[in-house]
Amino acid sequence: MSNVIVLGAGMVGSAMAIDMAKNHNVTLTDLNQSVLDSVKQKCSDLIILQLDVTNVGDVQNTIKQHDLVICAVPGFLGFETLKHIIKAKMNVVDISFFPENSLELDALAKEKNITAIVDCGVAPGMDNVILGHYNETMKLTDFECLVGGLPKTKKWPFCYKAPFSPIDVIEEYTRPARYVEHGETVVREPLTDCDYVEFDKVGTLESFNSDGLRSIIYTMPHIPNMKEKTLRYPGHVEYVRVLKESGFFSEEKIDVNGSQVSPLDFTSKVLFNEWKLGETEEELTVMRVTVKGENADGEVEEVIYNLHDEYCNDTETSSMARTTGYTATAAANLFLDGLFSEKGVFPPELLGKHEDCFNYFLKYLADRNIHYVKKQSIV
Repeated sequence: MSNVIVLGAGMVGSAMAIDMAKNHNVTLTDLNQSVLDSVKQKCSDLIILQLDVTNVGDVQNTIKQHDLVICAVPGFLGFETLKHIIKAKMNVVDISFFPENSLELDALAKEKNITAIVDCGVAPGMDNVILGHYNETMKLTDFECLVGGLPKTKKWPFCYKAPFSPIDVIEEYTRPARYVEHGETVVREPLTDCDYVEFDKVGTLESFNSDGLRSIIYTMPHIPNMKEKTLRYPGHVEYVRVLKESGFFSEEKIDVNGSQVSPLDFTSKVLFNEWKLGETEEELTVMRVTVKGENADGEVEEVIYNLHDEYCNDTETSSMARTTGYTATAAANLFLDGLFSEKGVFPPELLGKHEDCFNYFLKYLADRNIHYVKKQSIV
């Protein structure tokens, strides 16, 4: 049994802490004491501690009393927090999904002789694990990930609820999307190239460009075609594009009756209630990961993994928290079990390349009723 500390008691952080507490001594930290008290009521085994991650000295002194750190802070705090964890010579699993390139910290992690596993959610996360596995057994030419979190009940106009703050979602809708086509990195406008895609149990969804490839642009440069697209219910994209094109996502302040107001701040406030996911509101996660290439027999093979996961009534845990958080706790446990001990910064594709790690992820998630269903065919 190890001593584990989780930084961030949000929806995903709290789910991870509760999951890890099944086999380890877990301390859950957050700036908000009332949030910590609420999670403690769900799982009395947790130790809770109020902690400000921007206070570097406090954080480093606190985490050094543990065997592993799991970092689930907001994205805008993620990169600096991860850097301070590494400087404290602490092994870490990170799901803060910050915009900076985590591989920039690889040299520091090697210098401090620690393991940092990053981007370890559902996507980025399990799609990377799958890609890393098949990159070892096939000569890949194509990788595609389609992924989205959706409410079960569609409410007009957006038919969407966010498991995190609207400003983080809007950032996804405004950041240019990087793809790899014919071996070259290309940039697409987000919310473009919309396609309708059919999914079992859900029906027709709309896919659109988003910037989700992240580390694999750098770790898998030999794969000539790679893209990730986000999924929403049909119609969502058009309404969001109307807001975007009308200036509602602009950060440049405007004068409103003598007050300086950022349209983005205003829009986020308005959408907060519209998009806020209720604590026990039913939602689902849908993902389809496709890899294609030449197999060991010289045939062109296509392998597809489909995920359909829903809110868990038994544990009152959202699907997004389950599929994201339990991927990270799988990584934490396989590290603590000694299956992976390399030093440096490792996105999930570099764990998935090891067959025992790949199988560990799938079994760990299946044990929690999260199933990736595989189909393969010669094309």
